[in-house]
Amino acid sequence: MATIKIKQIKSKIGYPKDQKATLKALGLRKIGQTVEVEDTPSLMGMVRKVHHLVTVVE
Repeated sequence: MATIKIKQIKSKIGYPKDQKATLKALGLRKIGQTVEVEDTPSLMGMVRKVHHLVTVVE
């Protein structure tokens, strides 16, 4: 299965709890942190939910 890299580019402060929980589920805690995850439809839905806080690094 293919993997993608997701990088947090913005702080989660001031955003709803569900978006904070989504970042935590993706494994992101700090600005600038990058994680490599499998490219599945459920994870892409999570990325879409917090698209304003993260970027996909290819």
